[in-house]
Amino acid sequence: MARIGKALLAATLAITANACTIERANEPLAGEWVDLTHDLAPDSVFWPTADEYRHEEVSHGHTPGGWFYSSYNIFLSEHGGTHLDAPIHFAEGRQTADAIPLDSLIGPAAVIDVSAASAADRDYRFTVADLENWESDNGPLPERAIVLFHTGFAKFWPDRKAYMGTDLRGEEGVANLHFSGLSDELARLLVERGVRAVGLDTPSLDYGQSQDFIAHRVLLDKDIPGFENVANLDKLPAKGATVIALPTKIAEGSGAPLRIVALVPKAQD
Repeated sequence: MARIGKALLAATLAITANACTIERANEPLAGEWVDLTHDLAPDSVFWPTADEYRHEEVSHGHTPGGWFYSSYNIFLSEHGGTHLDAPIHFAEGRQTADAIPLDSLIGPAAVIDVSAASAADRDYRFTVADLENWESDNGPLPERAIVLFHTGFAKFWPDRKAYMGTDLRGEEGVANLHFSGLSDELARLLVERGVRAVGLDTPSLDYGQSQDFIAHRVLLDKDIPGFENVANLDKLPAKGATVIALPTKIAEGSGAPLRIVALVPKAQD
């Protein structure tokens, strides 16, 4: 971790809208940084039963002393926008948001493309075959991988109806959710494979019509955190990227807003 910190401090970054490139090719972290985080904004997608996000002005303008000053209060659910599901969210006695070790939040990415199946069936549940097909093309999962499922749903953000299958609120909204997620069998296999974390570009690890939230229960019970509403997975290669997913350190939190990025290494000449 110390080496990573020194390299980050030394790097010179050229910033673009969703990514930045380290200009010094000899740096250990040379490559393209991809932002996998949706902005938090009034139109951010939150679970139908969660309170809406609010960003309330305290002050924005010039003070009587003549200088400019800006400050806002925010109000939000732990589980809205791009966010972390801490293991305690569905597993009693497991890690809270502040207790998850950095080792579970930083690691090699395996990006599994399930976008075609998810487009054909909004209620698609990712299968063991999806992982096996990825490994057939890319080799075994990296040790302690962060597995990210690219459903293609991020392109709908922040249109709630297109993204979640409904724009209804409350329990009626929950009953009409339609988006893809993990199957029970695949969640159990990922536990067996010892993955660090699992993320995807839909609102939940479980598919929208789930009644038992089994993927959450299986993964979080083994202190495997989840990353939900991830952005820009189409910008990552199937393998080779490194993910850094740092949540707000909420004491005893069941989840937290997440800033998640990935480093795609510079291609070697």
